[in-house]
Amino acid sequence: MEFSARQIAQMFNGTIEGNPDVVISKLAKIDEASDGAISFLANPLYTNFIYSTHASIILVNQDFIPIQPVNGTLIRVENAYSAFAHLLELFSSTINISRQISSHACISGSARIGKNNYIGEFVSIGDNVITGNNVLIYPNCTIGADSVIDDNSILYPGVKVYRDTRIGKNCTIHSGVVIGSDGFGFAPQADNIFKKIIQVGNVVIEDEVEIGSNTTIDRATLGSTIIRKGVKLDNLIQVAHNVEIGENTVIAAQTGIAGSTKIGRNCMIAGQVGIVGHLVIGDNVKIGAQSGIEHSIKDGEMYLGTPALEGGKARRLYVHWRNFDQIIKKIYELEKLFKQIKS
Repeated sequence: MEFSARQIAQMFNGTIEGNPDVVISKLAKIDEASDGAISFLANPLYTNFIYSTHASIILVNQDFIPIQPVNGTLIRVENAYSAFAHLLELFSSTINISRQISSHACISGSARIGKNNYIGEFVSIGDNVITGNNVLIYPNCTIGADSVIDDNSILYPGVKVYRDTRIGKNCTIHSGVVIGSDGFGFAPQADNIFKKIIQVGNVVIEDEVEIGSNTTIDRATLGSTIIRKGVKLDNLIQVAHNVEIGENTVIAAQTGIAGSTKIGRNCMIAGQVGIVGHLVIGDNVKIGAQSGIEHSIKDGEMYLGTPALEGGKARRLYVHWRNFDQIIKKIYELEKLFKQIKS
C-alpha cells in the first residue's frame, strides 16, 4: 500500500510543508524510520528526533514550530497521534486472512455461524452459539454454549468465553482473556469452611470494546457483569462479578476491580489501581497509578495514593512527606527550646 503526501494531507485535511509527491509504503517510529516511511510527532519528549529522522513524511500537530530544518515532508494535522492511529488501522486492514473454517475446529450442530467468518484450528464452539458476519476466531479459542459474538469482532488465540456471554460488534479480545469465569463468591460457615456461592449470571460486552491479553472478567452472581460501549481494557486486569464499567472508560494494566462496583463514563484509571467492592465511581474520574480506592468518588474528581486522596491534597502532602525528616527535626528543636524557656 502506497500513499503520497498529497493523498495523506487530503485524508486528514492537513497542510503540506515539503514535497507533496513523495510516496510512503510503511509506517515507523520517528527514531527508527527509514526512507519510504511515514512517522509522527505528538509527544514533546521525541521532538529532537524530528531533526534526525529519515522518515519521508512526518505528521505533526498544527502548532508545531521547528527550531531547525527538517529533512522530511511535514504534514500538519489537527491531531497527529489520532491521524497516525488511523493510518495504522488502514495498513493493518490490508493483511489478508483466509475466511475459512478449519476442519480441525469443533463446532456444535446447533451453532449458527455468520457469513465470512474465520474459525481457526482447534476452536471449540458450544451449543446454540451465534456468531455474526466477518467474525475472526483464532486457533485454540473456546466459546461456551448460548454465547453470542456480533459482527466484525476478533478473538485472538487462546481466548476462553464461558457460557451465555454476549460480545458486541467490532470488539477486539486478545490472547489469554477469560470471560465469564465464576465470580469470587464464598460464604463462611460456622466450621470455618467457605461454601461456594453458585454464579448464575453472565457477562455482557457492548460494541467497540477492546480487552488486553490475560485480562479476566467474571460472570455475575445474578444479572450481568457489563462492559459498556467503547471501553478499553489493558492487559492483566481483573474485573469481578457484577461490576459495570461505563462507556469509553480506559483502564491500564494490573488494575483490580472488586465485585459490584460501578464505574462511570469517560474515566481514566491508571495501572495497578485497586478498587474495593460496592463503590460508585462517577463519570470523568481520573485515578493515578497504584491508587487504593476505598470509597465512592464523585463526577470529575481525580484521586492519587493509597489510600487514595483527592489529587491536590495528595500532592501537597507528598511535598511535606519528602521533607518529613526535616520537619520532625525542627519539631524536636522547638520542643527543646520550649523546655529551655519554660525552665
